[in-house]
Amino acid sequence: MLIDTHLHLDAAEFDADRAALIGRARAAGVGGFVVPAVERAGFASVLALADAMPDVFPALGIHPLYVDRAGEDDLAVLDALLGQGACVAVGEIGLDHYAPGADAARQQAFFTAQLELARRHALPVILHLRRAQDAVLAALRRVKVIGGIAHAFNGSLQQAETFIALGFRLGFGGAMTFPGSRRIRRLAAELPLEAIVLETDAPDMAPVWGQGRRNEPENLRRYAETLAGLRGMAVASVIAATTANARVVLGLNG
Repeated sequence: MLIDTHLHLDAAEFDADRAALIGRARAAGVGGFVVPAVERAGFASVLALADAMPDVFPALGIHPLYVDRAGEDDLAVLDALLGQGACVAVGEIGLDHYAPGADAARQQAFFTAQLELARRHALPVILHLRRAQDAVLAALRRVKVIGGIAHAFNGSLQQAETFIALGFRLGFGGAMTFPGSRRIRRLAAELPLEAIVLETDAPDMAPVWGQGRRNEPENLRRYAETLAGLRGMAVASVIAATTANARVVLGLNG
């Protein structure tokens, strides 16, 4: 069984056929779906999906690109919901130094506050770190958490090793399927397998065979095949290892 460690199943792009989409993914061997929220307005829908489907695992957090419309009361709501014990992680949280016009100071403040919530509730975190790996690592050194997942990892080998030393697994997905993504493919091939988890980020980050179309969690099976090819391993071994990694880092049963 595969676990998609990052998809936005609550996205409006899936409203018309969400049940069918999940059915296709299950038929492809995906048996677990980690769904992180990106803002307070989405907390209820993510939790409702988890209530309706036992193979959906919710995470709640405020994404760095949504902090401009968040307030202290949103953090208080997040704190209360995390205290109810339904979430597997705090996320999607982090920093984004790529988007033009982003308020870096506000991102940092919300990121730090959410790391402190994760520490208080003894939860792992799901990190957004686009063009911000070193800044995220600096924050993790200041506020120590129990680990988590570095989503869509695209850093250096040294940065990868530092995340791993801090208890993180690295998320690989659609970018790994592009032959031109040499650094990502090299890291996927050479990093310790116990440090890797698979993700789709659906409906975003479509693979090489799905450009211009909505990404879907059923693609995770082909991501496992891509990773197996890069590492010269059997697909079954990659599936078993990445699923075990996801279970360990997120504290999932089974």
